[in-house]
Amino acid sequence: MPRAKASKPAARHAELVREIKAHDYRYYVLDDATISDREYDKLYRELRDLEEANPKLLTPDSPTQRVGDQPRSDLRTIKRETPMMSLDNTYNDEELAEFMRRVTDRLKSGAKVKYCVEPKLDGGSIEILYRDGRLAQGTTRGDGKSGEEITENLRTIRSLPLTIEHKGPLTLRAEVVIYRRDLEEINEIRTGRGDAPFANARNAASGSLRMLDPRQVAERRLRAMVYQVVEGPQIAKSHADSLAKLAKWGIPSHQKEKVCADLDAVRAAIDEIEKSRADYPYEIDGAVIKVNDFTQQDILGSTSKFPRWAIAFKFGAERAETKLHDIIVQVGRTGAITPVAVLEPVELAGTTVARASLHNEDVISNLDIRIGDTVAIEKAGEIIPQVVAVNKKVRTGKERKFELPSTCPICDSPVERREDGVASRCTNQRCPAIVRASLKYYAHRTAMDVDHLGSSLIEQLVAGGKVGDVADLYDLTLDDVLSLERMGKKSAQNVIDAIARSKERTLDRLLTGLGIEMVGHSACRQLAEVAETLPAMLAWSEEETIEKVDAISGFGPKMVESVRSLLHGDTSRRELLEKLVERDVGRPQPKAAVAAEGPLTGYTFCVTGVLTRKRDDVHQSIRDAGGTVHDKVKKGTSFLVAGEKVGKSKLDAAKKHGTVVVSEADLDEMVVNGVPNEEA
Repeated sequence: MPRAKASKPAARHAELVREIKAHDYRYYVLDDATISDREYDKLYRELRDLEEANPKLLTPDSPTQRVGDQPRSDLRTIKRETPMMSLDNTYNDEELAEFMRRVTDRLKSGAKVKYCVEPKLDGGSIEILYRDGRLAQGTTRGDGKSGEEITENLRTIRSLPLTIEHKGPLTLRAEVVIYRRDLEEINEIRTGRGDAPFANARNAASGSLRMLDPRQVAERRLRAMVYQVVEGPQIAKSHADSLAKLAKWGIPSHQKEKVCADLDAVRAAIDEIEKSRADYPYEIDGAVIKVNDFTQQDILGSTSKFPRWAIAFKFGAERAETKLHDIIVQVGRTGAITPVAVLEPVELAGTTVARASLHNEDVISNLDIRIGDTVAIEKAGEIIPQVVAVNKKVRTGKERKFELPSTCPICDSPVERREDGVASRCTNQRCPAIVRASLKYYAHRTAMDVDHLGSSLIEQLVAGGKVGDVADLYDLTLDDVLSLERMGKKSAQNVIDAIARSKERTLDRLLTGLGIEMVGHSACRQLAEVAETLPAMLAWSEEETIEKVDAISGFGPKMVESVRSLLHGDTSRRELLEKLVERDVGRPQPKAAVAAEGPLTGYTFCVTGVLTRKRDDVHQSIRDAGGTVHDKVKKGTSFLVAGEKVGKSKLDAAKKHGTVVVSEADLDEMVVNGVPNEEA
């Protein structure tokens, strides 16, 4: 009898594990849930209670063991045997045909080549290792040669099985994505608690992978989709067959691959993916074309940058038409009056867009945009919606022209437009809108990193007259913060402590937070290295300021004038700097460890787009190799390092100044081997 009783929990445990895994597969892989969330939670609670009452039943692959209890203090770097290479890109049929011609030329004469065409997922790339049938390790893409270990975070992804029916080694490459509908729910939760919503699913997925607390990762509803077998291709002879084999083991993929025999079939498959782009539950930004046969892939091999057997066909930005109901104006950190289109809500690139930037008066005039028009919108870098065209054929004659107000809509101060500028600006530096935007910019993590100082809190501080500029933050008391809405003692103390900690930021972070016009983060660092401290900078005479700043590499006349104006032209801004000195804000700037001589000595770089590493880390790798970093492409900039989602303005500037555009992989090679003669 006792044995019969002991076997009952074991049988029920096995049944629950099988049932929950089956529901996870249907929901996260097949996107076809057969039970409600409430019913699922009931099964999960029963399994958890059963394991608590019978600890011997608990196994590492139980659904209850996906989320660890303890956050980590850091992420360990793992070097990989086979680098995660980038894909070469193309945007047109001619380059696609040239890629296929190179493939056939490199293979034996008469070899038949088939291609696998699949969607290019837009998320965060990872590597997954299974050993003896168990999920053993997961890493981020990193710089391709090494990545950060995120195994505990990957265990939270319910689409990814913890065990599979394969005992040999298996290394996979996958993309982690967030479904559009899940992102909407996540953003509703974030905005409800006062956090900024995610701009897009790609940023949310990539950022989630590197979080230190797996419990927070579990809340992000991540899904993994395998797109390549690296180690273990012996499980099949071709790429398409390997994905089918993985599916039998419950390993998720996009399940949208199509095998094609010639260029026409490949192009038709690409067109089909692009036409269905809006129907995918997740974001894609192109199609990937791979030689299907693994033996042929091995023969083709790779260059130092890309595999020769694959290429990405990139799609243009998504565009949508909608009605422009009104044009309102917003006042930014610099006082710029920006017109904003109020739109009939429309779906675009995975989000609902109800407003879009119109930039300035000139854009409205050049496009002849009128209130009541039907307009086309795109997302710049697939993040910021903007109006790009007007459908004048459907005008009724009732459309109205827009005129920018002559006074600030927030403080009623006069608006002026400089002779050399395109934006009209509010002339009152104490305008509440300018103060709010300045505080938000100052508190950003790349500037002074004032944690707990969110938009809602800033709004209350400015509206209540407690803060009129960034220096006033350091005069706030605990009682000042406690008097704000929905603010408990612990939360208020967190705000005061975060403000106090920000005093310890170095001078470059302080200058970045002040938002000096024309002077970006890298330039602020250069300026801070020359000045060393804020008091020393304030002690410069006007002539000394011009002389010192003009000598900084990459600083043009407009940047020099901007710094001169900060210190000697605008009395209100100088007074702000003096207030910050009085409050002991900012620490001396350490000298950057720049190589006296290195592979990149004599070359200057601007870095843009979405990269595989933090921007600061890429900048430092350039400096360590002796190179110089610019914030903008200008005369004398040697190279523009372009990641994903590069803005047209940077590429146009590169063309104008003769700057060579290179990839992140190109940069990595130059850091080691120097600049090739043909590019020098």
